Amino acid sequence: MEVRAELLKSIWYAFTSLDTEDSGKVSKSQLKVLSHNLYSVLRIPHNQAALEQHFSDDDDGPVSSQGYMPYLNKFILDKVVEGTFEKEEVDALCWTLCSKKNYHPNTNGTAVLSNKDAEFLWCLFNFLTEDKYPLVLVPEEVEYLLKKICAVLNVELNSVDLEEFWTQECVREGMSVWSFLELVNSGVLGRGLDRERLSSAIEDVYREIVGNVLKEGYLWKKGHLRRNWTERWFCLKPSALCYYTSEDRKECKGSIELDNNCCVEVLPEREGKRCMFCVKTLNKTYEMSAPDSKQRQEWTAAIQQAIRLRSEGKSSLHKELKARRQEVREERERRRAMREQETQRLQDLQGEKEQKQAELEHLKEAQKQAQASLLQEEERRRKQHEELQRALEEQLREAEEARASMREEMALKELEAEHQRKRIRELEELQQRLEEALHQEIKARQDEENYRYTQARLLAEEEEKTKALLSLQEEQEELLEQMQKEKRELRRDMEEKANALEEAHKQLENIRASRHRVDQDIAAAQRKQRQASTSVKHWNVQMTRLMHPISPGGVSHLSNQSFRSFTHFRKQTRALSGTAV
Repeated sequence: MEVRAELLKSIWYAFTSLDTEDSGKVSKSQLKVLSHNLYSVLRIPHNQAALEQHFSDDDDGPVSSQGYMPYLNKFILDKVVEGTFEKEEVDALCWTLCSKKNYHPNTNGTAVLSNKDAEFLWCLFNFLTEDKYPLVLVPEEVEYLLKKICAVLNVELNSVDLEEFWTQECVREGMSVWSFLELVNSGVLGRGLDRERLSSAIEDVYREIVGNVLKEGYLWKKGHLRRNWTERWFCLKPSALCYYTSEDRKECKGSIELDNNCCVEVLPEREGKRCMFCVKTLNKTYEMSAPDSKQRQEWTAAIQQAIRLRSEGKSSLHKELKARRQEVREERERRRAMREQETQRLQDLQGEKEQKQAELEHLKEAQKQAQASLLQEEERRRKQHEELQRALEEQLREAEEARASMREEMALKELEAEHQRKRIRELEELQQRLEEALHQEIKARQDEENYRYTQARLLAEEEEKTKALLSLQEEQEELLEQMQKEKRELRRDMEEKANALEEAHKQLENIRASRHRVDQDIAAAQRKQRQASTSVKHWNVQMTRLMHPISPGGVSHLSNQSFRSFTHFRKQTRALSGTAV
């Protein structure tokens, strides 16, 4: 259904271009040529007799658009098989037919678009329009497309000329593609731009939106057989990741099919390659290297997005974005209509309130008049009573008759006063009911205000969530910067610890040298001790020899004093030996 809708947009332009007199009708000979060309570019077997048979009752006269649509659906669009034809060829055919009649750029050299650029913009215009004929593009989508091109050009959109263009009455509800091309040729994308640069930007946007290219660029790829690294030009679409020998995309070296079983992972540095990542499928793992970490992040995010689109059964990212923008516009229109209805309802309620207020004022005025009438009646009765009193004083003899007459009159007046009091109570009850009605009205108004406040709060929460999302993105960037700072601080700490370790090694060497000198001193002391022990042993042997008797009479020559001297000398020798040890 999506392919049929896109084909109908292009064919509609071709059909209307054949209507040279703008009468809504096209001759059969022209439709034969159009149908023949459509058969060719859509790779459908030619049916020469179908058009003649379909319009057999109208051989000489023109064929209306209502009459051609059944033929187009039955003999052409119903036989189209997706994937057997090139959509670009259909667009080129329809552009060639419609541009001759409708596209007339300035011949004095002021036009900034070439014919190929105009064709690309025509295709982009058709992609962004809704399936409503005649095809027009709403101002929001026009501004979106212009900003997309300006973003590629890295220039600011000329908003002054654009606002002047929006003020025109003919483009408020939508813009035709010919008005759009005239707007671009007027220099709204920035004056003084290089035409080659503008053409390159338009082609890039065309490949992204119409060509459904999510990302393109050079990457290093590791081979599966030779295991060497080769630089390739990669082109990512929701269905596959293709790679070519160069960016002209003439020689395709391979394709990676993306589905639910695929995933992308970041790899550590090895083999002299940085910023590596891989795409894993069921059968193979493809290793690649990006020029920098930013490119690696963009490629991994784009591949994950392509896998998501494939898993959700969506064939185009920009079709999804277009549907979201359309939903936002419809929601905005619904809210505007609801606001208008709410305003009208409030105006009606205000009118009812004013009417009830006028009725209440009228009732209050009537109550005041009734109170004045009651006072006048009481004053009149008082005067009558005084007259009766004077009459009684004057006519004492007719007291009984006058008293009876007065009682009757007083009874009548009492009935009348009771009637007046009853009317007053009714007026008070009516006033109470009116006050209750006014209170209910005020409560209803407060409920309405609460609803409007709740609605405004929900809108504010939505804006706060959007701001929170932006703040989370900023926090993520700050966190990345903080991680870089922590890495630098960790590197400085490692250098300081390395310096401290080197200093500790030097101190250890000094301690070892000191211990070696102490060991030498201990060895010298031990040698001296051994020498002293040897001398002591030698003298012990000599003394022992002296103590043995030389002759039977020799002992008598030793005196006790000499033996004690020898014993004392031996004790001193042993004490010296112990001290040396």
